Amino acid sequence: MNTQFKKGIIELCVLSLISKKDMYGYEVVKEIATDMDVTENTIYPILRRLTKEGNFSTYTKVSDGSKERKYYQITDEGKIHYENMVKGWNEFLVSVNKVLSYEYKNSEDGE
Repeated sequence: MNTQFKKGIIELCVLSLISKKDMYGYEVVKEIATDMDVTENTIYPILRRLTKEGNFSTYTKVSDGSKERKYYQITDEGKIHYENMVKGWNEFLVSVNKVLSYEYKNSEDGE
């Protein structure tokens, strides 16, 4: 799969997770890694860029007794960005499914 295409999909997944609840970086990595082949080297640059672009704000919180972690929280701007990405993704899926359906239909017709 094209690396840029994969990064866009992973960005959408990161936005989706953090839109549901505030998360710290490694938590995002673990969650996505259960279904996709990703590492910290993929996720952390996306988190930094989305924060720099204003899609996330951050805060620190002590958890697990003494560990201070940076949590990411989606901003109003981030919610809009996420909604636009979901809309674009759904439109893309419809287009791909039309093409695949067309190919399947034509192969049934013997073309």
